[in-house]
Amino acid sequence: MAHGHHENILPSELGAPAFVTLWRTRAMMFGVGAGVVGIILAILATFFQGDHWNHFFRAWLLGFMICFGFCVGGLAVLMVQYCSGGKWGLLIRRPLEAMTRTLPLVFVYFLVVALGARKLYLWAAFPDAEGAYRNGWINAAQAHAITYKKPMLNVHSFWAVSILCFLIWLFYELKLNRLSVQRDADPEPNNRFWQKKLENISGPGIVVYALTLTAGAIYWVMSLDPTWYSSVYGLQFLVGQGYGVLALVILTVLGLSKGEPFRTLLRTTEQHDLGKLAFAFVMLNMYLAFAQFLIIWSGNLPEEIPWYLDRIRGGWGYVATLDFVFHWLLPFSLLLSRDLKRNQRKLMLVCRLMIFARCWDLFWLIEPNFADARRNLHLSFGILEYIPIPMALIAFWLVFYFRELQQRPVVAINDPHLAELLEPEHVH
Repeated sequence: MAHGHHENILPSELGAPAFVTLWRTRAMMFGVGAGVVGIILAILATFFQGDHWNHFFRAWLLGFMICFGFCVGGLAVLMVQYCSGGKWGLLIRRPLEAMTRTLPLVFVYFLVVALGARKLYLWAAFPDAEGAYRNGWINAAQAHAITYKKPMLNVHSFWAVSILCFLIWLFYELKLNRLSVQRDADPEPNNRFWQKKLENISGPGIVVYALTLTAGAIYWVMSLDPTWYSSVYGLQFLVGQGYGVLALVILTVLGLSKGEPFRTLLRTTEQHDLGKLAFAFVMLNMYLAFAQFLIIWSGNLPEEIPWYLDRIRGGWGYVATLDFVFHWLLPFSLLLSRDLKRNQRKLMLVCRLMIFARCWDLFWLIEPNFADARRNLHLSFGILEYIPIPMALIAFWLVFYFRELQQRPVVAINDPHLAELLEPEHVH
């Protein structure tokens, strides 16, 4: 084993490399193009299929949930890192902070979902469930669920709970970002002080995040089918957000390593550590999904299994099978390789696959909730809207994310692990 004899020198320029501007430009151009295609498809679906922009709001919900997952999931991973410590966190801290600062844009995305609630949620479209049932617009089970859950599933509660959740996330986003800037400006390291201060905020914050995320997941996605209930639903979204955030932050770090200062800071050891963490979330994500499926399928209760039958029959079985392949089988098999986690090009490929798999999984969760789609997967202008509209929302979110990434140095200089990252890596 050969050892280096000199430490690396931290570059004088710690801002994001100039090519991040090119990332923003490309994302903007892509977003505009995808948005135009999405609007055209929505118009075609309205005129030729009488869709009345229904699929537009469904596709918008998918894009919103992906961007929301990156933003608030980034906040969660940031708080977990403050509580767990470790030098791997230094590399991803500023990208995670940039993700959290996209919250205003994500809230704007949410407003479109809220304003289109009557096209998405039965409980919003038919507040008088009994009357809707008598007219044949909903079935008996839906009428019973909407009536029973009315104290929670109503437009006023939807707005109130959603805005409260966003205000809570905004508080933690502002607090953690402000403390991070103050820590860097501290003329003395005071590592113990800052560590305890950030831990004391992040520890309870993780619990609050889990509760508020569960509320959001229930209102925004689970209530698309008012008859469906699951005690693990919020936890599935929590783990899914970590799955997507890690994939995106690894892509960001590897992309930034093409220039300084990450070219100096990113060692193969830390890259391998991030790959292992992504692998852990792949396993946990699939474990929760399969555990829920196994319990419900083995119980075989008539009020529970229709949710899965809606997503397996009528062509949806192909989507479910590919979801298994994209979401777990391929990432799990590939990330088992130590060499792959140490190869930047291959690791970036797996991370892109993971983000695509997250979008695919949410499509499988959202679309079969609707009467025209459950147990009936069919090609139409409306279903094609699930491609360009979420892509446009993600692209515009990336523009905002890259802009925030350029607002601050991408390295936290008052971190005790910085010196360790500058040490030469052992060569085997």
